[in-house]
Amino acid sequence: MYDRTPMRRTAEPTWGATQGDAQSPAISRLAWQAMVVACTLILLVAMPARALAAPEGDYYVVQRGDTLANIAARMGVSMWALAEANGIQNTNLIYVGQALVLPSESASATTESVTTTASAGSVYVIRQGDTLGKIAARYGMSVAALMSANGISNPDRIYPGQRLAISTGIAGSSESYAKPAKAPTGARWIDIDLSEQRLTAYQGDTAVFSSLVSTGVSGWRTPVGEFAIRTKINSQTMSGPGYYLPNVLYVMYFAGANAIHGTYWHNNFGHPMSHGCVNLPTDAAGWLYRWASIGTPVVTHY
Repeated sequence: MYDRTPMRRTAEPTWGATQGDAQSPAISRLAWQAMVVACTLILLVAMPARALAAPEGDYYVVQRGDTLANIAARMGVSMWALAEANGIQNTNLIYVGQALVLPSESASATTESVTTTASAGSVYVIRQGDTLGKIAARYGMSVAALMSANGISNPDRIYPGQRLAISTGIAGSSESYAKPAKAPTGARWIDIDLSEQRLTAYQGDTAVFSSLVSTGVSGWRTPVGEFAIRTKINSQTMSGPGYYLPNVLYVMYFAGANAIHGTYWHNNFGHPMSHGCVNLPTDAAGWLYRWASIGTPVVTHY
């Protein structure tokens, strides 16, 4: 006989379901949406930084640990041209992910031509390896005058790309030493440049003697200021924490326990080596000892 019993339809599994594990259409849609969101996030994470919105033309995206100075050095442009091209007022304020427009070669070259050929009354841009002592000597200034003109309190804290004002009216110098900004006049005096590790004896404005020296190491810095020879001792024993030095010749005290004197225990002049004294080669110390007298001014500076 003809069976009139209605046929039962078996529910078809929805997308993503396995046999015997059917899912409702609503759950399937949620799973699909979740997968789309996950794929989108993966694409965004994997997308290179340069694919993100950025100004047209050549640019660089700031990475963790970057500074404006090292980016400029890496890209071969001036830090100041880079700051100007991106409207950056404070060169210390950049952030990870920031897209920096790289200035054109002509713009960077213009900046460099102005700043690296600085003359008196102009601006100098610090390069890798520069020290305040080298820059001051190049322009015939003292380090103290250069620091004062640029509001620098620590001569060791300068950086490539930093702009320094070169004081007006000071001509360049070919001398290997720099005179203090306010030099004593009319008599003999001694200049000690701590940045260059050099002592120079002057008769008025004329240098009559110069020698490399070794001044105080970190923690025992030779004092900075204007002093005078107050005691002269032909030979004495010097001792302190970690050292005992008999028969030190040509000792001239100028600031507390700090003295200019001969040195026989090392030959590393031109580098800090002492506990605050000014080490000279013994023959140089002998010449200076005979030349200077009690009261001879001593000027120490960076």
